[in-house]
Amino acid sequence: MKINKDSIKKIAHLARLEFDEGSAEKMSKDMSQILDWVEQLNEVDTSNVEPLTTMSSEVNDLREDKVGPLLDHEAGLKNAPKRDSDFFRVPKVLE
Repeated sequence: MKINKDSIKKIAHLARLEFDEGSAEKMSKDMSQILDWVEQLNEVDTSNVEPLTTMSSEVNDLREDKVGPLLDHEAGLKNAPKRDSDFFRVPKVLE
């Protein structure tokens, strides 16, 4: 698949990237090579291959949930850098 300069400009705009003409030409060639490689993957017969959900062959050892000791309200706030009676105080993040 061939990527032209207009496609590179559109992708750059969407990705908020800036290219000069020389870089755009190189990027066009590189992206075309990547897409050609992906096209080769479409030719591989995967009909007898089971889909993977993870790359690891390890199995999770799950345990049963059990209710354990809980922190009371005062113990939970004990190490808070700032607090306001019953709540944590945090810096304002939205204006």
